[in-house]
Amino acid sequence: MKLMECPKYLGSLKSLHQSFPHWERLDGRTIFISGMSGMIGSFLADAIMLRNEGLPPERWIRIIGMGRDKAAAQVRFGRWVNNEAFAFIANDISNPINDLPFEPDYWIHAASTTHPVAYASEPINTILANVLGTRSLLEMAARKRNSRFLLLSSVEIYGENRGDTEYFTEDYCGYLDCNTLRAGYPEAKRTSEALCQAYIEQEGVDAAILRLPRCYGPTMRGSDSKAAAQFIKKAVNREDIVLKSAGTQLYSYAHVHDAVLGILWVLCAGECGQAYNLGDKRSDITLKALAETAARCAGTRVICQLPDDETERKGYSTVSKALLDAGKLKKLGWTAHYDIAAGIKETIDILRALDQEDKV
Repeated sequence: MKLMECPKYLGSLKSLHQSFPHWERLDGRTIFISGMSGMIGSFLADAIMLRNEGLPPERWIRIIGMGRDKAAAQVRFGRWVNNEAFAFIANDISNPINDLPFEPDYWIHAASTTHPVAYASEPINTILANVLGTRSLLEMAARKRNSRFLLLSSVEIYGENRGDTEYFTEDYCGYLDCNTLRAGYPEAKRTSEALCQAYIEQEGVDAAILRLPRCYGPTMRGSDSKAAAQFIKKAVNREDIVLKSAGTQLYSYAHVHDAVLGILWVLCAGECGQAYNLGDKRSDITLKALAETAARCAGTRVICQLPDDETERKGYSTVSKALLDAGKLKKLGWTAHYDIAAGIKETIDILRALDQEDKV
């Protein structure tokens, strides 16, 4: 079974259609998505294209997606590649973007290295995909008046909780040691946010920022080395869950469905220049409890095993507590659909149903 044939995956996409009340604001518009082959970009593309199937052509939302691997994209988006509302451009977002098939009304920068092994093995690309990619899309947004730019940022911009708050609000500043290899990702996100403010002021760009927590879901890539992805991969294969620390780290998580729903809300209702946290208390959980949740779904055990790979260790976050206050986003109208237990179980169920080559 392919992902777009899986009833539970289709159900999640259709739930997204029902959860967002302002689709008419996007009807007939064009959305550019960098990193469309990634976990979040691919879910967003599937949701939009599936909705298009039930609409007359004049209401279709057109998509221009960008990614580095054209062959992989043609397989992943096989249902959409010949659709006139869908276009894919093979390009590294760090490189200049040439002619586009449609003129975008919205720009979503979702291209980013987002997992520990890549942070350590591709540290230069980790920084450049964020900073140069953000600059490139902001330049294009500056030339296309009346368009909107949305930066997908991260909880990691807050750094370590200083111990003076339970939840991060958008104006919080924690501790971050910039003189480390691992700092490349959060510092690149911080610089990207600053670039948004600069282009708003100097070029009149309409830009907003969505700060995401740690995300998971059935569109995760097989190469994803984040803890949640590794737990889910083990559970899909009914193997013991390997916990590579004491598991006391306390983080906010979000299912990709809820992350994409947040994108739609900020895209259509977010205020220019503002950053919005995404998170839900039902998905705030320690790493150990997250591992145990996945193990229960698999009927297996949690085994503690410290990482023995130096590259892997270099890519891990040292932050012990990072919880996001999403009150500002909720005022726009966003609410989470999944709690962590339901989201993890459904993700495992979907991935188990897929053909072997489509699994994480």
